[in-house]
Amino acid sequence: MKLVWLIIYNVLIYPLLFVVGCIVCLFNSKLRQSVLGRFRSISKLKHYFNQNEINKDIYWFHAASLGEFYQVKPVMEGLKEVEPNCITLLSFSSPSGYNHAKSDAIDLRIYMPFDFPWSVRKSLKITKPKKVIFASYDIWPNMVWISENRKVHTNIFAARVKDGSLKLKPGFLGFFESVYRSISTIYTVADKDFNRMNIIVGEREKPVIRSLGNPRYDMVMKTADDFTQHHQQSVLSRCKRIIIGSSHSEDDTYLIPVLSDLMTEYPEIKVLYAPHEPLAPELERIQNSFSSLGYDSTIFKKKKYLNLPDNRLLILGVVGVLSKLYWQGQIAYIGGGFSKGIHNVMEPAIARLPILFGPKYHHAHEAEELLENGGGFCIQNVEEIQTVLRRLITDNEYFLNASSAATNVIHQNLGSSTRIIRSLIRD
Repeated sequence: MKLVWLIIYNVLIYPLLFVVGCIVCLFNSKLRQSVLGRFRSISKLKHYFNQNEINKDIYWFHAASLGEFYQVKPVMEGLKEVEPNCITLLSFSSPSGYNHAKSDAIDLRIYMPFDFPWSVRKSLKITKPKKVIFASYDIWPNMVWISENRKVHTNIFAARVKDGSLKLKPGFLGFFESVYRSISTIYTVADKDFNRMNIIVGEREKPVIRSLGNPRYDMVMKTADDFTQHHQQSVLSRCKRIIIGSSHSEDDTYLIPVLSDLMTEYPEIKVLYAPHEPLAPELERIQNSFSSLGYDSTIFKKKKYLNLPDNRLLILGVVGVLSKLYWQGQIAYIGGGFSKGIHNVMEPAIARLPILFGPKYHHAHEAEELLENGGGFCIQNVEEIQTVLRRLITDNEYFLNASSAATNVIHQNLGSSTRIIRSLIRD
Protein backbone atom coordinates (compact mmCIF):
# COMPACT_ATOMS: atom_id res chain seq x y z
CA MET A 1 0.00 0.00 0.00
CA LYS A 2 2.93 2.33 0.67
CA LEU A 3 3.99 2.02 -3.00
CA VAL A 4 0.50 3.08 -4.11
CA TRP A 5 0.58 6.19 -1.93
CA LEU A 6 4.12 6.98 -3.05
CA ILE A 7 2.98 6.95 -6.67
CA ILE A 8 -0.16 9.00 -5.96
CA TYR A 9 1.82 11.58 -3.98
CA ASN A 10 4.57 11.97 -6.60
CA VAL A 11 2.40 11.83 -9.71
CA LEU A 12 -0.64 13.77 -8.50
CA ILE A 13 -0.59 15.38 -5.05
CA TYR A 14 2.78 17.12 -4.85
CA PRO A 15 2.98 18.26 -8.51
CA LEU A 16 -0.46 19.84 -8.06
CA LEU A 17 0.64 21.55 -4.83
CA PHE A 18 3.76 22.81 -6.60
CA VAL A 19 1.84 24.30 -9.54
CA VAL A 20 -0.80 25.92 -7.30
CA GLY A 21 1.95 27.29 -5.04
CA CYS A 22 3.81 28.83 -7.99
CA ILE A 23 0.63 30.51 -9.20
CA VAL A 24 -0.47 31.80 -5.77
CA CYS A 25 3.02 33.12 -4.98
CA LEU A 26 2.58 35.67 -7.78
CA PHE A 27 0.01 37.38 -5.54
CA ASN A 28 1.31 36.47 -2.06
CA SER A 29 4.67 37.91 -0.99
CA LYS A 30 5.19 35.48 1.90
CA LEU A 31 4.60 32.43 -0.27
CA ARG A 32 6.81 33.98 -2.96
CA GLN A 33 9.70 34.26 -0.49
CA SER A 34 9.23 30.62 0.46
CA VAL A 35 9.10 29.35 -3.12
CA LEU A 36 12.14 31.38 -4.21
CA GLY A 37 13.99 30.26 -1.10
CA ARG A 38 13.32 26.61 -1.91
CA PHE A 39 14.77 27.10 -5.40
CA ARG A 40 18.01 28.25 -3.74
CA SER A 41 18.21 25.56 -1.03
CA ILE A 42 20.29 22.99 -2.90
CA SER A 43 22.86 25.60 -3.94
CA LYS A 44 23.11 26.85 -0.33
CA LEU A 45 23.73 23.29 0.86
CA LYS A 46 26.39 22.75 -1.81
CA HIS A 47 28.13 26.00 -0.94
CA TYR A 48 28.21 25.29 2.81
CA PHE A 49 29.40 21.72 2.52
CA ASN A 50 31.96 22.57 -0.17
CA GLN A 51 33.37 25.39 1.96
CA ASN A 52 33.56 23.28 5.12
CA GLU A 53 35.22 19.93 5.55
CA ILE A 54 32.56 18.12 7.54
CA ASN A 55 33.48 15.03 9.55
CA LYS A 56 30.95 15.55 12.34
CA ASP A 57 27.44 14.28 13.04
CA ILE A 58 24.85 16.37 11.23
CA TYR A 59 21.38 16.86 12.70
CA TRP A 60 18.82 18.27 10.28
CA PHE A 61 15.97 20.02 12.14
CA HIS A 62 12.86 21.23 10.34
CA ALA A 63 10.27 23.74 11.58
CA ALA A 64 7.30 25.01 9.62
CA SER A 65 7.55 28.59 10.90
CA LEU A 66 8.57 30.72 13.87
CA GLY A 67 6.09 29.08 16.24
CA GLU A 68 7.56 25.64 15.62
CA PHE A 69 11.07 27.07 15.88
CA TYR A 70 10.33 27.83 19.53
CA GLN A 71 9.79 24.10 19.97
CA VAL A 72 13.01 23.29 18.11
CA LYS A 73 15.17 25.89 19.87
CA PRO A 74 15.50 24.32 23.36
CA VAL A 75 16.04 20.86 21.85
CA MET A 76 18.63 22.08 19.34
CA GLU A 77 20.49 24.18 21.91
CA GLY A 78 20.41 21.36 24.44
CA LEU A 79 21.74 18.92 21.86
CA LYS A 80 24.60 21.32 21.12
CA GLU A 81 25.50 21.33 24.82
CA VAL A 82 25.63 17.53 24.88
CA GLU A 83 27.35 17.19 21.49
CA PRO A 84 29.19 20.52 20.96
CA ASN A 85 30.94 19.28 17.82
CA CYS A 86 27.81 18.35 15.91
CA ILE A 87 26.46 20.40 12.98
CA THR A 88 22.86 21.62 13.21
CA LEU A 89 21.08 22.39 9.96
CA LEU A 90 17.71 24.10 10.33
CA SER A 91 15.15 24.29 7.54
CA PHE A 92 11.86 26.21 7.37
CA SER A 93 8.75 26.24 5.23
CA SER A 94 7.75 29.81 6.10
CA PRO A 95 9.63 33.13 5.92
CA SER A 96 8.41 33.99 9.42
CA GLY A 97 10.74 31.32 10.76
CA TYR A 98 13.55 31.72 8.24
CA ASN A 99 13.78 35.50 8.71
CA HIS A 100 13.27 35.78 12.46
CA ALA A 101 14.64 32.62 14.13
CA LYS A 102 17.67 33.43 16.27
CA SER A 103 20.01 31.01 18.02
CA ASP A 104 23.76 30.56 18.24
CA ALA A 105 23.10 26.83 17.82
CA ILE A 106 22.11 27.25 14.15
CA ASP A 107 25.04 26.36 11.88
CA LEU A 108 23.09 26.69 8.63
CA ARG A 109 19.53 27.73 7.85
CA ILE A 110 17.72 27.04 4.60
CA TYR A 111 14.22 26.66 3.27
CA MET A 112 13.17 23.02 3.10
CA PRO A 113 14.01 21.86 -0.45
CA PHE A 114 11.10 21.00 -2.72
CA ASP A 115 9.76 17.55 -1.88
CA PHE A 116 10.42 16.11 -5.33
CA PRO A 117 12.34 12.81 -5.16
CA TRP A 118 15.37 14.20 -7.02
CA SER A 119 15.58 17.28 -4.75
CA VAL A 120 15.37 15.19 -1.60
CA ARG A 121 17.95 12.66 -2.80
CA LYS A 122 20.36 15.43 -3.77
CA SER A 123 19.99 17.26 -0.44
CA LEU A 124 20.48 14.05 1.56
CA LYS A 125 23.49 13.10 -0.57
CA ILE A 126 25.10 16.50 0.09
CA THR A 127 24.39 16.64 3.83
CA LYS A 128 24.57 12.96 4.86
CA PRO A 129 22.63 13.70 8.07
CA LYS A 130 22.71 11.41 11.07
CA LYS A 131 19.10 12.29 11.84
CA VAL A 132 16.32 14.30 10.22
CA ILE A 133 14.08 15.79 12.94
CA PHE A 134 10.67 17.34 12.31
CA ALA A 135 8.93 19.63 14.81
CA SER A 136 5.26 18.96 15.46
CA TYR A 137 3.48 18.53 12.14
CA ASP A 138 5.23 19.82 8.98
CA ILE A 139 6.35 16.43 7.63
CA TRP A 140 7.35 16.03 3.98
CA PRO A 141 6.61 12.50 2.73
CA ASN A 142 9.46 12.09 0.23
CA MET A 143 11.95 13.30 2.81
CA VAL A 144 10.64 10.58 5.15
CA TRP A 145 10.43 7.80 2.56
CA ILE A 146 13.81 8.48 0.95
CA SER A 147 15.51 8.92 4.33
CA GLU A 148 14.18 5.51 5.32
CA ASN A 149 15.50 4.02 2.09
CA ARG A 150 18.93 5.58 2.75
CA LYS A 151 18.93 4.31 6.37
CA VAL A 152 18.76 7.85 7.79
CA HIS A 153 17.01 8.07 11.17
CA THR A 154 13.90 10.29 11.09
CA ASN A 155 12.10 11.71 14.08
CA ILE A 156 9.10 13.88 14.84
CA PHE A 157 8.74 15.45 18.28
CA ALA A 158 5.90 17.46 19.84
CA ALA A 159 3.62 15.40 17.60
CA ARG A 160 -0.11 15.84 17.97
CA VAL A 161 -3.19 14.10 16.63
CA LYS A 162 -6.00 16.55 17.29
CA ASP A 163 -9.67 15.81 17.91
CA GLY A 164 -11.29 15.12 14.54
CA SER A 165 -7.92 15.00 12.77
CA LEU A 166 -7.87 14.01 9.09
CA LYS A 167 -5.14 11.54 10.03
CA LEU A 168 -7.84 9.30 11.53
CA LYS A 169 -10.45 9.72 8.77
CA PRO A 170 -11.16 6.96 6.23
CA GLY A 171 -9.45 7.79 2.93
CA PHE A 172 -6.74 9.79 4.71
CA LEU A 173 -5.68 7.23 7.29
CA GLY A 174 -3.94 5.04 4.70
CA PHE A 175 -1.80 7.92 3.46
CA PHE A 176 -0.71 9.04 6.93
CA GLU A 177 -0.13 5.44 7.92
CA SER A 178 2.31 5.04 5.01
CA VAL A 179 4.22 8.17 6.12
CA TYR A 180 4.27 7.66 9.89
CA ARG A 181 5.22 3.99 9.60
CA SER A 182 8.36 5.11 7.75
CA ILE A 183 9.47 7.43 10.58
CA SER A 184 12.01 5.95 12.99
CA THR A 185 10.83 7.58 16.24
CA ILE A 186 7.80 9.65 17.19
CA TYR A 187 7.58 11.70 20.41
CA THR A 188 4.08 12.96 21.18
CA VAL A 189 2.93 15.88 23.30
CA ALA A 190 0.44 13.98 25.48
CA ASP A 191 -0.82 10.48 26.21
CA LYS A 192 -3.94 10.94 24.06
CA ASP A 193 -1.70 11.83 21.10
CA PHE A 194 0.37 8.72 21.89
CA ASN A 195 -2.76 6.55 21.79
CA ARG A 196 -4.00 8.08 18.55
CA MET A 197 -0.58 7.74 16.93
CA ASN A 198 -0.66 4.05 17.78
CA ILE A 199 -4.00 3.80 15.99
CA ILE A 200 -2.41 5.30 12.87
CA VAL A 201 0.69 3.10 12.76
CA GLY A 202 -0.86 -0.07 14.20
CA GLU A 203 0.88 -2.78 16.20
CA ARG A 204 4.49 -2.56 15.00
CA GLU A 205 7.99 -2.44 16.41
CA LYS A 206 8.72 0.60 14.26
CA PRO A 207 8.31 3.46 14.79
CA VAL A 208 9.20 3.79 18.45
CA ILE A 209 6.53 6.03 19.99
CA ARG A 210 6.98 7.90 23.27
CA SER A 211 4.94 10.56 25.08
CA LEU A 212 7.53 13.20 26.04
CA GLY A 213 5.68 16.51 26.15
CA ASN A 214 6.07 19.89 24.44
CA PRO A 215 9.50 21.60 24.63
CA ARG A 216 7.95 24.98 24.02
CA TYR A 217 7.06 25.15 27.72
CA ASP A 218 10.79 25.02 28.49
CA MET A 219 11.46 27.72 25.92
CA VAL A 220 8.89 30.07 27.44
CA MET A 221 10.21 29.46 30.94
CA LYS A 222 13.84 29.98 29.89
CA THR A 223 12.99 33.21 28.09
CA ALA A 224 11.04 34.49 31.08
CA ASP A 225 13.50 33.50 33.84
CA ASP A 226 15.73 36.60 33.83
CA PHE A 227 12.80 38.92 33.28
CA THR A 228 10.69 37.47 36.10
CA GLN A 229 13.33 38.30 38.70
CA HIS A 230 12.37 41.96 38.28
CA HIS A 231 8.63 41.33 38.25
CA GLN A 232 7.96 39.29 41.38
CA GLN A 233 5.28 41.55 42.84
CA SER A 234 1.75 40.28 43.21
CA VAL A 235 -0.21 40.31 39.99
CA LEU A 236 -2.90 42.30 41.82
CA SER A 237 -0.47 45.17 42.37
CA ARG A 238 -0.02 45.67 38.64
CA CYS A 239 -1.90 48.17 36.53
CA LYS A 240 -5.43 46.93 35.78
CA ARG A 241 -4.58 46.49 32.12
CA ILE A 242 -6.14 44.10 29.62
CA ILE A 243 -3.62 43.03 26.97
CA ILE A 244 -4.82 41.91 23.56
CA GLY A 245 -2.15 39.76 21.92
CA SER A 246 -1.96 39.02 18.18
CA SER A 247 -5.51 40.06 17.32
CA HIS A 248 -7.02 39.45 13.88
CA SER A 249 -9.76 41.54 12.32
CA GLU A 250 -12.23 38.77 13.23
CA ASP A 251 -11.29 39.23 16.91
CA ASP A 252 -11.58 43.01 16.66
CA THR A 253 -15.28 42.76 15.79
CA TYR A 254 -15.94 41.24 19.21
CA LEU A 255 -13.26 42.93 21.29
CA ILE A 256 -13.29 46.62 20.45
CA PRO A 257 -16.93 47.32 21.43
CA VAL A 258 -16.56 45.26 24.63
CA LEU A 259 -13.32 46.98 25.66
CA SER A 260 -14.80 50.41 25.01
CA ASP A 261 -17.80 49.59 27.21
CA LEU A 262 -15.56 48.23 29.99
CA MET A 263 -13.31 51.31 29.96
CA THR A 264 -16.43 53.44 30.35
CA GLU A 265 -17.83 51.25 33.13
CA TYR A 266 -14.51 50.84 35.00
CA PRO A 267 -12.37 54.03 34.82
CA GLU A 268 -9.32 52.18 36.20
CA ILE A 269 -9.19 49.79 33.21
CA LYS A 270 -6.46 50.30 30.62
CA VAL A 271 -5.87 48.44 27.36
CA LEU A 272 -2.81 47.45 25.34
CA TYR A 273 -3.94 46.31 21.91
CA ALA A 274 -1.43 44.32 19.82
CA PRO A 275 -2.52 43.34 16.30
CA HIS A 276 -1.00 40.22 14.77
CA GLU A 277 0.64 42.26 12.00
CA PRO A 278 1.24 45.87 13.13
CA LEU A 279 1.36 47.38 9.64
CA ALA A 280 0.38 51.02 9.21
CA PRO A 281 -3.06 50.33 7.62
CA GLU A 282 -3.88 47.84 10.37
CA LEU A 283 -2.88 50.26 13.13
CA GLU A 284 -4.95 53.01 11.53
CA ARG A 285 -7.98 50.72 11.20
CA ILE A 286 -7.87 49.82 14.91
CA GLN A 287 -7.37 53.45 15.92
CA ASN A 288 -10.38 54.49 13.83
CA SER A 289 -12.53 51.73 15.32
CA PHE A 290 -11.81 52.90 18.86
CA SER A 291 -12.13 56.55 17.87
CA SER A 292 -15.63 55.94 16.51
CA LEU A 293 -16.56 54.71 20.01
CA GLY A 294 -15.07 57.75 21.72
CA TYR A 295 -11.57 56.56 22.66
CA ASP A 296 -8.37 58.07 21.31
CA SER A 297 -5.28 55.84 21.26
CA THR A 298 -1.50 56.13 21.21
CA ILE A 299 0.84 53.94 19.15
CA PHE A 300 3.61 52.36 21.26
CA LYS A 301 6.70 51.58 19.16
CA LYS A 302 9.55 51.23 21.63
CA LYS A 303 11.80 48.17 21.50
CA LYS A 304 13.81 49.22 24.57
CA TYR A 305 12.80 50.82 27.86
CA LEU A 306 9.52 48.99 27.78
CA ASN A 307 7.72 50.63 30.69
CA LEU A 308 4.27 51.39 29.32
CA PRO A 309 2.95 54.95 29.73
CA ASP A 310 -0.25 55.70 31.66
CA ASN A 311 -2.39 56.19 28.55
CA ARG A 312 -5.66 54.31 28.89
CA LEU A 313 -5.47 52.93 25.35
CA LEU A 314 -2.20 51.90 23.70
CA ILE A 315 -1.80 50.13 20.38
CA LEU A 316 1.41 48.15 19.92
CA GLY A 317 3.18 49.09 16.70
CA VAL A 318 6.24 46.81 16.88
CA VAL A 319 6.93 43.08 17.05
CA GLY A 320 9.19 41.12 19.39
CA VAL A 321 8.35 42.81 22.71
CA LEU A 322 4.90 41.51 23.63
CA SER A 323 6.20 38.66 25.82
CA LYS A 324 7.75 41.25 28.16
CA LEU A 325 4.78 43.59 28.09
CA TYR A 326 2.45 40.89 29.43
CA TRP A 327 4.11 41.46 32.82
CA GLN A 328 2.54 44.92 32.90
CA GLY A 329 -1.02 43.64 32.66
CA GLN A 330 -3.52 41.51 34.53
CA ILE A 331 -5.65 39.82 31.86
CA ALA A 332 -4.86 38.65 28.32
CA TYR A 333 -6.90 37.90 25.25
CA ILE A 334 -5.03 35.95 22.56
CA GLY A 335 -6.20 36.42 19.00
CA GLY A 336 -6.76 34.07 16.09
CA GLY A 337 -9.53 32.02 17.69
CA PHE A 338 -12.14 33.36 15.30
CA SER A 339 -9.98 32.97 12.17
CA LYS A 340 -7.04 30.59 11.58
CA GLY A 341 -6.41 29.45 15.15
CA ILE A 342 -5.10 31.03 18.33
CA HIS A 343 -1.54 32.26 18.77
CA ASN A 344 0.89 31.79 21.67
CA VAL A 345 -0.90 31.43 25.02
CA MET A 346 2.23 30.39 26.92
CA GLU A 347 3.81 33.84 27.21
CA PRO A 348 0.85 35.42 29.04
CA ALA A 349 0.46 32.25 31.12
CA ILE A 350 4.01 32.44 32.49
CA ALA A 351 3.33 36.14 33.23
CA ARG A 352 0.43 34.96 35.46
CA LEU A 353 -2.39 36.29 33.30
CA PRO A 354 -5.76 34.55 32.96
CA ILE A 355 -6.24 34.08 29.22
CA LEU A 356 -9.28 34.40 26.98
CA PHE A 357 -9.38 33.09 23.40
CA GLY A 358 -11.82 32.15 20.67
CA PRO A 359 -13.18 28.72 19.69
CA LYS A 360 -10.42 27.70 17.26
CA TYR A 361 -7.89 26.48 19.81
CA HIS A 362 -7.77 22.69 19.32
CA HIS A 363 -4.40 22.79 17.55
CA ALA A 364 -2.85 24.10 20.77
CA HIS A 365 -2.44 21.50 23.52
CA GLU A 366 -1.43 24.22 25.98
CA ALA A 367 -4.77 26.01 25.43
CA GLU A 368 -6.62 22.78 26.18
CA GLU A 369 -4.63 22.45 29.41
CA LEU A 370 -5.41 26.03 30.38
CA LEU A 371 -9.12 25.32 29.96
CA GLU A 372 -8.92 22.09 31.96
CA ASN A 373 -7.05 23.78 34.82
CA GLY A 374 -9.08 26.98 34.98
CA GLY A 375 -6.44 29.38 33.68
CA GLY A 376 -8.04 29.83 30.26
CA PHE A 377 -11.50 30.76 28.99
CA CYS A 378 -12.92 29.95 25.56
CA ILE A 379 -15.39 32.60 24.49
CA GLN A 380 -17.87 32.30 21.64
CA ASN A 381 -19.55 35.71 21.50
CA VAL A 382 -19.67 39.26 22.87
CA GLU A 383 -21.80 38.31 25.87
CA GLU A 384 -19.29 35.67 27.01
CA ILE A 385 -16.37 38.09 26.67
CA GLN A 386 -18.22 40.66 28.77
CA THR A 387 -19.19 38.11 31.43
CA VAL A 388 -15.71 36.64 31.86
CA LEU A 389 -13.88 39.98 31.81
CA ARG A 390 -16.28 41.57 34.30
CA ARG A 391 -15.84 38.73 36.77
CA LEU A 392 -12.06 38.75 36.42
CA ILE A 393 -12.06 42.53 36.98
CA THR A 394 -14.38 42.54 40.01
CA ASP A 395 -13.79 39.21 41.80
CA ASN A 396 -10.24 39.08 43.19
CA GLU A 397 -10.48 35.49 44.43
CA TYR A 398 -11.72 34.29 41.04
CA PHE A 399 -8.99 36.30 39.31
CA LEU A 400 -6.18 34.96 41.53
CA ASN A 401 -7.32 31.35 41.11
CA ALA A 402 -7.26 31.76 37.31
CA SER A 403 -3.89 33.55 37.43
CA SER A 404 -2.33 30.77 39.51
CA ALA A 405 -3.83 28.05 37.31
CA ALA A 406 -2.40 29.66 34.15
CA THR A 407 1.15 29.70 35.53
CA ASN A 408 0.84 26.20 36.99
CA VAL A 409 0.17 24.80 33.51
CA ILE A 410 3.64 25.97 32.48
CA HIS A 411 5.41 24.62 35.57
CA GLN A 412 3.68 21.24 35.37
CA ASN A 413 4.96 20.70 31.82
CA LEU A 414 8.62 21.63 32.20
CA GLY A 415 11.41 19.19 31.31
CA SER A 416 10.21 17.99 27.90
CA SER A 417 13.27 19.23 25.99
CA THR A 418 15.60 17.25 28.26
CA ARG A 419 13.54 14.09 27.76
CA ILE A 420 13.52 14.62 23.99
CA ILE A 421 17.30 15.21 23.81
CA ARG A 422 18.02 12.06 25.82
CA SER A 423 15.71 10.03 23.61
CA LEU A 424 17.13 11.47 20.38
CA ILE A 425 20.62 10.41 21.45
CA ARG A 426 19.51 7.01 22.73
CA ASP A 427 16.98 5.87 20.12
